[in-house]
Amino acid sequence: MKCLILAAGYATRLYPLTENFPKPLLKVGEKTILDWLLDDIDASGEIDEYVVISNHKYVSHFEAWAKDKPYPVTVVDDGTSSNETRLGAVRDIQFAIESLHLDSDMLVMAGDNVLDFSMKSFIKYALEKQSSCIMRYYEADPAKLKKCGVVQIDNEDRILSMEEKPEEPKSNWCCPPFYYYTKEDSKKIAEGIKAGCGIDAPGSYIAWLCQETSVYAMEMPGKRYDIGNLESYKQVQNDYKGINK
Repeated sequence: MKCLILAAGYATRLYPLTENFPKPLLKVGEKTILDWLLDDIDASGEIDEYVVISNHKYVSHFEAWAKDKPYPVTVVDDGTSSNETRLGAVRDIQFAIESLHLDSDMLVMAGDNVLDFSMKSFIKYALEKQSSCIMRYYEADPAKLKKCGVVQIDNEDRILSMEEKPEEPKSNWCCPPFYYYTKEDSKKIAEGIKAGCGIDAPGSYIAWLCQETSVYAMEMPGKRYDIGNLESYKQVQNDYKGINK
């Protein structure tokens, strides 16, 4: 299984910290955001390669970071150099698949969140389902629902519909940016783009895919710390205590 890390954004709301430095490599406690994620995932024993998708502006930082990792990391440069010219998450995933000729099941995730639970539970869930999967968490605030991906599910966790940033949310189930694609479904991304799925938010591909095949949504077993601006970064630095064992 490959693990693709979406790290080609420009994190403009975190300037000046990220004006010339990538958000996933900011420190939270004694580790970078990305190290918190990957050190945990690698303990699952399921990943044989990590692929960090960077923009051209920050690629050298990721290449320097990758040199001393105890697991194989490939850094790809999507060639963009500004927020205005970014490819969008879905096109970045397709870019990495085509550039590296990837032909595998994939764990796909944003590289700028920290979690207080292990991703191993999600990997286990996806392998048991033998289908593409996402995570979900309950969100009571209607304003927050309108800023994320919202899913409807049946009583077996199968997604009935998914919509990114809906004006009228159809449920209280929000989707964090962590996904599992089967090998077969990872090959359909180009088809999804051609069919008109959104390209900016990574969940847009799932919104299309769940209408084509079965996709399941595991309830998130803990908390995700979203680092969106300077204030939330300071809050995470104060509050985050690592992964609950």
